[in-house]
Amino acid sequence: MKNGFDHEKYVTLQSEHILQKIKQFNNKLYLEFGGKLFDDMHAARVLPGFQPDAKIKLLQKLKDQTEIIVIINAADIERKKIRADFGITYDADVMRLIDNLRSLDIYVSAIVITQYKEQPSADIFKKRLEIRGERVFIHRCIKGYPNDTDTIVSDKGYGANEFVETTRPLVVVTAPGPGSGKLATCLSQLYHEYKRGVSAGYAKFETFPIWNLPLKHPVNIAYEAATADLHDVNMIDPYHMDAYGIATVNYNRDVEAFPVLKKILCKITGDCIYKSPTDMGVNMAGNSIVDDDICRKASKDEVIRRYFKAYCDYKNGACDKEVVHRIENLMQQLGIEPTDRACVNAARKKESICSSHAVAIQLSNGKTISGKAGPLLSAPAAAVINALKVLSETPKSVHLIDPTVLQTITNLKSSLGDKNTSLNIHEMLLALSFCKTQNKNIESILSKLPELSGCEAHSTKMLPASEETYFKKLNMNLTCDPEFATNDLFIQ
Repeated sequence: MKNGFDHEKYVTLQSEHILQKIKQFNNKLYLEFGGKLFDDMHAARVLPGFQPDAKIKLLQKLKDQTEIIVIINAADIERKKIRADFGITYDADVMRLIDNLRSLDIYVSAIVITQYKEQPSADIFKKRLEIRGERVFIHRCIKGYPNDTDTIVSDKGYGANEFVETTRPLVVVTAPGPGSGKLATCLSQLYHEYKRGVSAGYAKFETFPIWNLPLKHPVNIAYEAATADLHDVNMIDPYHMDAYGIATVNYNRDVEAFPVLKKILCKITGDCIYKSPTDMGVNMAGNSIVDDDICRKASKDEVIRRYFKAYCDYKNGACDKEVVHRIENLMQQLGIEPTDRACVNAARKKESICSSHAVAIQLSNGKTISGKAGPLLSAPAAAVINALKVLSETPKSVHLIDPTVLQTITNLKSSLGDKNTSLNIHEMLLALSFCKTQNKNIESILSKLPELSGCEAHSTKMLPASEETYFKKLNMNLTCDPEFATNDLFIQ
């Protein structure tokens, strides 16, 4: 896909804007980071040219002035909340995030556990980090939060929270997911800073919705689809319109919270320079779009992908049917259908012909390759190996994996009690690697794996986690029809 977004321009504009904010607040800014620091695949999909590590590139550019505080909600630790895209718990993701930042020489100064209510798992997590030499701070629930501003902005409120000593002009406050308490932590820090005579400031870094795009722009609608389970709704910022007469886009939670947030900031600082939620943002993404048509098309594709994901989540009991209906409504606004996704039609056609589970992959040149489930290979494995054949110009009739190797593996799986003995993607790639000693051409075939990155894929059945994981590792955009592959209740 051609680029519709200028990554270098974005990093430059964003860093300049943040530096201006730091100067505006006497060289001390607490910047709430929304979204994902690493692997921002949603932004990369709807803004082709946006690099998934754009925020990291930005932090690297500002690293001499930056330190990071990582936030985690104690309730998320207690209930072992999972980050869906990686399949790991939030507390594990905090440690992963810190390791990744430090490997890039970005300074992580502390971890804050919010909403603390003596949860045993939070105590264990805190102790585990402190034994490793980390600074860990506790923030308890504040009575009357967020409406009782007199209590909140007092020594019984923010003042009762542990203060995190920071040394650099830019303090980025981030977390593994929403609802972690980033905003409350920023405001708590401001309270303590002002008590110490430091006129620090607050700003918010949130990529979506993009404030200076139209309300119904597909990029902004794609954000609504991505957060349909959170009941987020994009809207014109009424406070910005009243103050400046300019229509800007924000979302309902920020707009609804603004009056209370402004009141809290006024009580902490004595004044609030912000006249609207939009004023608080430092988002230059809209200024870095270089081809609007490309971003519109990419965003429509993303809404369709979100529809399939929501429908599968509903079938798995992970969300309500209402979420699916919300995204269906967004699709109607954009005038799109699930079948506008070419690989959907190809997969369904393959299944109708073969009467078997099928997967289709649309390559970067637009060509669609399919594969069906068989006794030796799963449908995803068959589709991937067929795509590799096409990319390496290997005849379809050529067997890349020795049939005796395939049969040996399936026999082993059967002897170990596996119900499904056909090879999944992982097992197929291992078998393919094993056969390199017998077929020298396999090395060049495996070298084509990176060309699957960014390709679209669709399965006519919902896949087990083991197969979905490999589509993510290959960086392919997978969707599935909301159909169970088997009547079994337990699937590994």
